Amino acid sequence: MSVYAKIRTQKEGAVLTARLAYPERRNAIGPQMVNELLHALAEAHADPEVHVIVLAGEGKAFCAGGDFAQMTSSSEAPPLERHTKPGDYADLLLAMVRAQKPIVAKVHGAAMGGGLGLVAASTLVVASTEAEFGTPEILVGLFPMMIMAILARLVPRRRLMEMMLLGEKLSADEAKSAGLVNQVVAPAALDGAVATLCQKLAAKSPSTMRLGLRAFAEQDDEPLETALPKLRERLAECLATDDAREGLMAFLEKRPPKFTGK
Repeated sequence: MSVYAKIRTQKEGAVLTARLAYPERRNAIGPQMVNELLHALAEAHADPEVHVIVLAGEGKAFCAGGDFAQMTSSSEAPPLERHTKPGDYADLLLAMVRAQKPIVAKVHGAAMGGGLGLVAASTLVVASTEAEFGTPEILVGLFPMMIMAILARLVPRRRLMEMMLLGEKLSADEAKSAGLVNQVVAPAALDGAVATLCQKLAAKSPSTMRLGLRAFAEQDDEPLETALPKLRERLAECLATDDAREGLMAFLEKRPPKFTGK
């Protein structure tokens, strides 16, 4: 397992947790953290034992947003050379949206600006009732340019405009109503809720999960006339896997399937 400076990773069974570890800056995201997250995602995808990725944060915040100090200075040391990966924050969002293993965002505190982008780019989101969400960039003379494209795929147009133009915070329940969060639980129940969700995801066929997530990302922006033929091809790929044959046979034999990921 690689060692990082701005994140921490831990593998337990089929779950890899990547934890933002810059609590003194409320896990503000800058170039080094971006590089380390890109590297950790690539490492998780290359590990056949990992079926689910959890994204969490240390300290009081999930991620307070972009590191404004790095936008106005070059004081941060360059990323660790062995973890350097070509790409920036936009590439990280793309890598998350196109991930072929589910990413579960575990949000215990504030997820603002760039931190909200990480939440929106995740596959599923579980939040504590103490979590807050928002796009406060307008308050400092900026605008949430890059995360706008991700948010527009989840949040209704007028609600998104309200968020971006006013910069006000959303509670966890409001974020769920806006389409940003799947599940809201009490702070004491957050660990258990995420663990239960990961257990359910890890029990599914990893090959089917991979093919399904890839197909979803491919068709996301396409018109039906091009998306449906591609999805027909992806269905044929899925039916050709050992896991699909095992799943269908298990259904007919009324027993739990034993997936191998092949």
